[in-house]
Amino acid sequence: MNSSKRFQLQCAVALAAATLCGGVLAQSKELTFAHQDMLVPLRLVMESGEVEKATGYKINWRMFAGGGDVIRAMASGDVQMGETGSSPLTAAASQGQDIQLFWISADIADAEALVARNGSNINSVKDLAGKKVATPFVSTAHYQLMSVMKMDGVDAKTVNVMNMRPPEIAAAWERGDIDATFIWDPVLSKIKTNGKAVATSGSIGKRGAPTFEGIVVNSKWAAANESFMVAFVKALNRANEEYKASAKGWTADSAQVKAMAKWTKADPKDVLPVMSLYSFPTMAEQVSPTWLGGGAAKAMAGTAAFLKEQGRVQEVKPDYSAFVTTTYVNKAMGK
Repeated sequence: MNSSKRFQLQCAVALAAATLCGGVLAQSKELTFAHQDMLVPLRLVMESGEVEKATGYKINWRMFAGGGDVIRAMASGDVQMGETGSSPLTAAASQGQDIQLFWISADIADAEALVARNGSNINSVKDLAGKKVATPFVSTAHYQLMSVMKMDGVDAKTVNVMNMRPPEIAAAWERGDIDATFIWDPVLSKIKTNGKAVATSGSIGKRGAPTFEGIVVNSKWAAANESFMVAFVKALNRANEEYKASAKGWTADSAQVKAMAKWTKADPKDVLPVMSLYSFPTMAEQVSPTWLGGGAAKAMAGTAAFLKEQGRVQEVKPDYSAFVTTTYVNKAMGK
C-alpha cells in the first residue's frame, strides 16, 4: 500500500471513529421516558420543555398503558426512565432489575378507595365477610384490600374477592353483581353515585400499607448523567409547587389543565377533581423517613410479601433500600 492510500485509509478510520464518538456523545444526551396517564404535575414539565432547555438533552416521551409495560421496556434497555406504581416497581426490584426509585410523583392518598354499594349493609371492612368484592388483581388496590382485611381481622377466605378490570367493575356495578370494589378513577367517581367509601388508599397507607406512584431510572444511566437528574428533580418540584400555589384558580380552559389533558387523554373537566385526590410530596418530604428516606423501601417490602403470596414473584429481598435513592433530591436541595 502506497503512502497516499495509507493516508486515505487512516483518514477514513479517523473519520469513522470521530463519527462513532460523536454518535455516542449524542446518545448520552438523549433518553426515552415511559409515562402513563396519571394526572400528576410531571405533565406540566413535559409540556414546558423546561428540562430539555436547561440540559440540552433530547427526551423522547412515550406513553405506556401500565406500570408493568414500563418496567418491561426498561428491562429491555429501550427506556432509561419511567413512571410506575409501587406494585410493578416492587416486582422488578424483587427480580433484581437495575433500577432506582428517585422521586415520588404521587402519594395515591384518596385516589383509590374501597366503596360499598348502597343497600349492601357494608359499613366497615369487617362487614365484607360473605360479600362479593371486585378489584384488579396484583394492583395497588388489590394489595391494600388484602392488607386492610388482615389489619381488621377479616379472614380473606370468607370474602369473595373477584378479579376484574376497571371496565368490568363498572359494568358489574351497574348490573348489581358486586357488593363492593376497591378501584380508582374514572370508575371510582361513577360508582360513588351509588355507594360510599369505607376506606381509602390514604387511610390504609397511614395504618402501614402505603401505595405510591414513582419515577424510576436505570441506575447506571442515572450515575452517568447526574447533572440531568438534578435538573429534572428541580423541574419536578417546580411543577408540584405551581400546582399547590395556583391550581385553585385553574379552569378547564387554563393552559395547565389543557396540558394535563393533552398528555393523559383525560377530559379537561376531570383533571382538577382527580388531582385533588392525590398528594404530591415536597422535596423535603421526598427524602423524609415517610418516603425515599425509608418508607418507600418498607412499603416495597410489604408489597413484595403480597406479590409472593399471589405467586407473582419468587423471592422477597431482605432489604429494598438499594432500589431507592435520595441522592438526586438531596443534590437538588444543595445538600
